Amino acid sequence: MAETTTIRISRGTHARVTRLAAERHETIDETVSRAIQALRQDVMARDLATELTDDETAWLDADAG
Repeated sequence: MAETTTIRISRGTHARVTRLAAERHETIDETVSRAIQALRQDVMARDLATELTDDETAWLDADAG
């Protein structure tokens, strides 16, 4: 296992992540890593779903040659 550190979380959160990790047959570290990745992907998806500005559209439509 890589170097570790301690983070403070509530007992309720600890119980939920422990239960989720057990259900997924993963370590808590793996479950937390997957959750962080999912949150990052959610942010990217929301960014991609926003309307382009006129400047962005013009840049994408510009002739590359």
